[in-house]
Amino acid sequence: MVQHSTDRLNDSFSALSDATRRGVLEQLGRSDASITELADKFHMTLTGMKKHVGVLEQAGFVTTQKVGRVRTCRLGLRRLEEEAAWIETYRQLWTARFDVLDGVIEDLKRKETSDD
Repeated sequence: MVQHSTDRLNDSFSALSDATRRGVLEQLGRSDASITELADKFHMTLTGMKKHVGVLEQAGFVTTQKVGRVRTCRLGLRRLEEEAAWIETYRQLWTARFDVLDGVIEDLKRKETSDD
């Protein structure tokens, strides 16, 4: 289970690490689009867009359907709960660390004012 989870997180963050792929997801959030339409919108070749869509599809963020010569892309059913939980764990960790640091700074300020 842990390995599956790690693989899924790797696929997700890898897919989301590219600005073009994030843009494709934003575009597909507004409406379905063909690979040709996406390639035109992002000023890239069909081959390049197919590769981006393939990465998003592998991560489960996008599904495609080919009808004739047109491959239409739409958002997949996969949500980001696991990724959000992973991020939240680290947010809580850093919040706790910054709270401790704030306490140290306050102690130093109090000592500094009492020494004056």
